[in-house]
Amino acid sequence: MSFRTPPNPNAVAAFESFFQGWLVRQEHYLDELLSSQQNSHESHDSDLTELISRVLSHYQHYYEEKSKLANCDVFLVFSPTWFTPFERTFFWIAGFKPALTFRLVNNAVTDLTDEQKRRLGVLVSETKAEERELGEELARIQESVAAPPIAELVRREGRGGLRDGEVDDAGEVFEALRAAMEGVVGRADLLRTRTAEKVVEVLSPVQNVRFLTAATQLQQRIRVWGLQKEEGRRGSSGSGWY
Repeated sequence: MSFRTPPNPNAVAAFESFFQGWLVRQEHYLDELLSSQQNSHESHDSDLTELISRVLSHYQHYYEEKSKLANCDVFLVFSPTWFTPFERTFFWIAGFKPALTFRLVNNAVTDLTDEQKRRLGVLVSETKAEERELGEELARIQESVAAPPIAELVRREGRGGLRDGEVDDAGEVFEALRAAMEGVVGRADLLRTRTAEKVVEVLSPVQNVRFLTAATQLQQRIRVWGLQKEEGRRGSSGSGWY
């Protein structure tokens, strides 16, 4: 008897279908961002602001759908099958580290004013402090899983050796673990979105177009590299070299 509920295949399939469509829409947004960047001298701030709002909404949609999936199976979002192994090497708590935002700004925006630099410096400190807090919380959760009583229940469950009463106990432990993990992912995603929103508030519309272009290009570049690595691995496996 198992205390763990298997992932809902319909929920997983629905999310993967959503994600493929999301990537297509991301390509379209990148085209718009690049066009606006090239013609920024002809664009009105209101037009750029409207585009920026749509791009941010696009990313927010991803986090909303991801939250729904995490509610069904939070452990899956920690090792998402819709990302390649290479992409996952960049992840921190089921997604990119929020502080990466500031590296992108520094690389893409070279005309920051002193006041903008000051405000961004404050955001950097606040964001890194929250990252440390979340990292410590996740470490505590992981340590609790490795504690002898829980680890023994998991091992015995894997061998099918739990009795009815133990299944109830293990189920309660597992549910508490699931809730804790879901909470950490939710807070990490909130920090990611909130950091981006605060950066957008600091930058001008033209600067934001450059920032969002760089962020989108980096994400797409990492994905392409990941897919190429997977293709190369499959090709090498089929060649008899290994």
